[in-house]
Amino acid sequence: MAPPNPVPTTPSARSRALAQLLAGGLRPLGDRLPITRNPALQVVREAFDAVGLTPIPRGTRVTAVADGDVRGTWITGRDAARAAGIVLYLHGGGFAFGSPRTHRHLVAALSSATGRPAFLLDYRRAPEHPFPAAADDALAAYRWLLASGYAPAEIVVMGDSAGGHLACGLLAELAGRRLPMPAGAVLFSPFLDLTGAELDDRDAVRRDPFVPPARARECGRVYAGAHGPRHRRLDVLGAPKRRWPPVLVQVGDTECLLGDSERLAEGLRAAGGACELQVWPGQVHVFPAFYPLLPEGRAAIRYVGEYVRAGEATRAAA
Repeated sequence: MAPPNPVPTTPSARSRALAQLLAGGLRPLGDRLPITRNPALQVVREAFDAVGLTPIPRGTRVTAVADGDVRGTWITGRDAARAAGIVLYLHGGGFAFGSPRTHRHLVAALSSATGRPAFLLDYRRAPEHPFPAAADDALAAYRWLLASGYAPAEIVVMGDSAGGHLACGLLAELAGRRLPMPAGAVLFSPFLDLTGAELDDRDAVRRDPFVPPARARECGRVYAGAHGPRHRRLDVLGAPKRRWPPVLVQVGDTECLLGDSERLAEGLRAAGGACELQVWPGQVHVFPAFYPLLPEGRAAIRYVGEYVRAGEATRAAA
């Protein structure tokens, strides 16, 4: 049985204040400044890493992993247990930014909510390592988990923004290779169409307070590199979606990337798959990452926990 829908009808005062703060500060800078070339690249990476100063929930265990080509961090929230299954988390950051450090507070909260340890992958980033580096790292991590003794039905794949693209790319690659699928996927504000074809039109109707369309296209272009954004493995919206597991998508209605989530949901349903699309009013890009500030972020994470646990209970009863 699905948990109750947590999406409110109106945004909280804190959510409105955050959107206004971002719209007046980061968005104007992003409109003007390319971010994937030095020295801006290093400045933005260091700014992202500062998010790592956000305290993680008390009782969280953090263990670094370096096993051959697979690198990352096991994050185990209080009361999370291997018996419940695991999460494979693919972080966002436009393929060029972000790291286990920037996302460990979010992944720790998700581990506690789901009751599952989470492996936060440290994949190679563009522009130093363009496609297919990150996509190959995601596939290698999934195979590493299987080789480590985790059954596909025990694994839920999660990702935010560019990590959502990597998650969908992983599912498409598994389907194409007829490899076993994970139990499900959870995506936060996924960045899926690397051409950014719809972003300007949507932004003109409602200005995204956080993500400038030009910067999203820049990140997509830098990651795609010489292959171009329409490469078979990069066109995740156009990939066949038969055999995909159930997918939960949480996205804000302020986002210029909202159309990516809508098109993914349409494609999955047309293929006979299950996709729950939640559009949260007044929320910015990857709003669950702001859970220390936003009640909606905390509610979204609680729902993810309930959603994953409900799927686990359904499989156990089958």
